[in-house]
Amino acid sequence: MSRVLAPDANAGRVALITGGGSGIGRATARGFAATGASVAICGRRADPLEEVRSVLETGGAECVAVPCDVREPKQVNDLVGVVLERFGTIDVLVNNAGGQFEAPAEEISLEGWRAVHRLALDAAWDLTHEVAMRAMIPGHGGLVVFVGFSPRRGIPGFAHAAPARAALENLAASLALEWSRHAIRSVCVVPGNIDTEGLAGYGEQAVEDARRQVPLGRLGSPEEVADVIAFLASPGGGYVTGSSVLVDGGLDAWGQGEPPPPPE
Repeated sequence: MSRVLAPDANAGRVALITGGGSGIGRATARGFAATGASVAICGRRADPLEEVRSVLETGGAECVAVPCDVREPKQVNDLVGVVLERFGTIDVLVNNAGGQFEAPAEEISLEGWRAVHRLALDAAWDLTHEVAMRAMIPGHGGLVVFVGFSPRRGIPGFAHAAPARAALENLAASLALEWSRHAIRSVCVVPGNIDTEGLAGYGEQAVEDARRQVPLGRLGSPEEVADVIAFLASPGGGYVTGSSVLVDGGLDAWGQGEPPPPPE
């Protein structure tokens, strides 16, 4: 995997990445390992995590893989304990885990709404708070990364997921203001249409539609998002906090470029 940062850009850092078994999370784990960091990954499925761990350790990186459902506070508590026991600290937290389903707004039940927000927003806050209280505040600094959605003005079919991700942008800004006194930076990285297994799961037409929406004329790669996150953790990103960083090929500037549904 091609890298744009020096192999020691994140040397000595420990990065914890949720949803680290696939897509952007997997690429981010590889990006941190390639720049010298020790890596902890978590996710609900053990097999993909072990595959990533094996690849990273074969390449010479230190990695711990912890099966964990970040929606469950007890499992979050245990996860942080395992990482601290192995590495002694957590310098970077990447809240990448998420999940949603496509549905017209009128078909989204309260249960479906809560399920999406519980993973995208509530779980991200719980883990962030746990890491801050047990590692970053006592350790006098760190970086918290949240992962948003582009376009940021709303996405048809995702009236539940888009607001949850928008809330993460606000949370990143709020924590940057409050926790700057602890030398903790907080950023929301906002990917657009990225070529992942998740996007492919919506079908070939959806993938082509996603490509067509992007002004640059192509889907982004998980590695392009990972490179930005790894940069933000490095000394080069040290003055970036409280902001949203778009990695979307111009998608947010253009919107989806689709006509609105016709009036009934």
